[in-house]
Amino acid sequence: MRSRQFLIFDADDTLWENNIYFEHAFDKFCEYLAHSSMTPAQVRAVLDEIEIVNAKIHGYGSRNFARNLGECFRHLAEREISEQDLDVVRQFAYDILDQPPLLIEGVEETLAHLAGRHELTIFTKGDPDEQRMKIERSSLASFFQHIAIVKEKHETAYRALAVDRGWRAEHTWMIGNSPKSDINPALAAGLNAVYVPHPRTWSLEHEDVPETHARLLRVEKISELRHHF
Repeated sequence: MRSRQFLIFDADDTLWENNIYFEHAFDKFCEYLAHSSMTPAQVRAVLDEIEIVNAKIHGYGSRNFARNLGECFRHLAEREISEQDLDVVRQFAYDILDQPPLLIEGVEETLAHLAGRHELTIFTKGDPDEQRMKIERSSLASFFQHIAIVKEKHETAYRALAVDRGWRAEHTWMIGNSPKSDINPALAAGLNAVYVPHPRTWSLEHEDVPETHARLLRVEKISELRHHF
């Protein structure tokens, strides 16, 4: 892509690790819950249902995850629950906020290569304060001309972003790991997309990605973008 392109980057699990911290918090939650018959997978299924409902009301992020863990604990605990119990399980989520950003291999070098040739944007969803904090801590902000944080990344959000920025769809690419929030809605909005799979993508972000699509590029790791852009 020798001509100038508009490259939109997802943040969590595309630029830096994110879901691994939520998985670790969930493991501690299961250990504390100590359910007599339910497996972690069964507990996870209950938590998923809670998160699906609450995301529509409260959105995403560590603070909302704390609320969801508390609700799940109330639902599944096999003993009398104290406020101290709820404080403990919520803290598993709050601890995520203290984790320093762990950049995915090749991210910084790749952004440095691309920033001199193309216009770069971060497009992420979640709690605005938490996402801004992660961006600031990552030391990557200087590579980007624009940062947008929304409640949900759906087709309408992509169309609105492109119109607001004045981008031509054929020169605009969404780059991310999530089929549900990054790839499929961007394609539906008429944009191009680059799918960078992550082995620990949150299960609620899983969807089928087209095997072949004229506007879809697949890479195994983010450093490969230097060969395409």
